[in-house]
Amino acid sequence: MNPRTAFIAAPLLVLAYGVIRIVDGFDGVRGPGPAWTIGHLAFLAALVLFVGIFHQMREMIGPSAPARATAAVATLGALALFGQFAVDVVAGLLADDHAELVAISREVRSWPGVRPVIYDFGPYLFYVGQLALVVQLAAHRVVKAWMPVLVLADLVMPLIDKDLIPVGAVLLLVSFAPLARRAARRPVLV
Repeated sequence: MNPRTAFIAAPLLVLAYGVIRIVDGFDGVRGPGPAWTIGHLAFLAALVLFVGIFHQMREMIGPSAPARATAAVATLGALALFGQFAVDVVAGLLADDHAELVAISREVRSWPGVRPVIYDFGPYLFYVGQLALVVQLAAHRVVKAWMPVLVLADLVMPLIDKDLIPVGAVLLLVSFAPLARRAARRPVLV
């Protein structure tokens, strides 16, 4: 995929996940079912794009050990989140109802190492790494100083209320638009 497209598509896929998540809860429970699966698949696709985005951000910062380390941390976080959402998709496909979905997820969480890696600690690497990359971009004057503020607001939205994920995704889309334009000016490596 074209790097500039990823900067737009990833926030749009997060937006889709957030909206579908809200719709999935209209009946009072979330999952299992088509909305659960489609929403989670949208977020999984966004995570794949974020890995490429982190690589692009690192390149925009320039050759530096902090940028490489931060991109690696963010990528590890994306992998942890990918694991979490993959478990949710599989549990949703295996479960006949919400109680069974919860039971399957609880069983997977009890496996050694799963809880800290893909639930408790690992996913935070994605968010911290993403924000740190954006802060480095601002410090290197690649982006305006307001961009880290918008990315931070995006990251805080689900902490306030998960139904604010779509709002955060719009903020992320606005903050990534300058990066998409910048990526459009760079040669695309095949």
